[in-house]
Amino acid sequence: PVQIVFAGKAHPADWHGKELIQRVTQFARNPRVQGRIVFLEDYDIYLARHLVHGVDVWLNTPRRPNEASGTSGMKVCINGGLHASTLDGWWCEGYTPEAGWAIGNDEPYNDDEYHDTVEAQALYNLIETDIVPAFYDRPSGDLPLRWIRMMKASIRMGLHRFSSHRMVTDYMRGAYAPALDAYDRLARDKAAEVAAIVAKRKRIAELWPKVVVEYPATNR
Repeated sequence: PVQIVFAGKAHPADWHGKELIQRVTQFARNPRVQGRIVFLEDYDIYLARHLVHGVDVWLNTPRRPNEASGTSGMKVCINGGLHASTLDGWWCEGYTPEAGWAIGNDEPYNDDEYHDTVEAQALYNLIETDIVPAFYDRPSGDLPLRWIRMMKASIRMGLHRFSSHRMVTDYMRGAYAPALDAYDRLARDKAAEVAAIVAKRKRIAELWPKVVVEYPATNR
């Protein structure tokens, strides 16, 4: 069995988003899928916290290239969940078969409707032939050993590449430390290098009004 949980809000002016939420909630009331398709109302930080802590797979299906980033998927991976998404946003960098799934082959499309049809079928195939079998592959009793290996790989990938620690480390190495070194260099010997630069610029400013550009006369 598979349960799909939808959650989210549409901007007040986003009528397409509102229509999509309406269609999902109406479909969820169908007796054939009741309990298997769920829509959670009033999405907020509190609800998001429970979702990123508890879901097995975080499903993200932006129509490329419209994904802004994908920080929710990063949080899921750090919490041991797996990510399944079209190759857009952060998943272009984060995707690895050991830690999740890619929907489609990142092919360009000129027709949005055809694009959606192809990737929807790719998602159905992925769920049926890969994601569900991986979750229920339990050769040693109740433990899904392959799934657990993917969870560990997902945590390693998320923490190593998409954590605040990595971000701050990059800022430190690429910006703050070089800036500190430059300050130490400029402040050395009572800021002698800075004084020389200031004196040079002052001299240029003083002499600039006296600069004249003359063109040589041409013989006709």
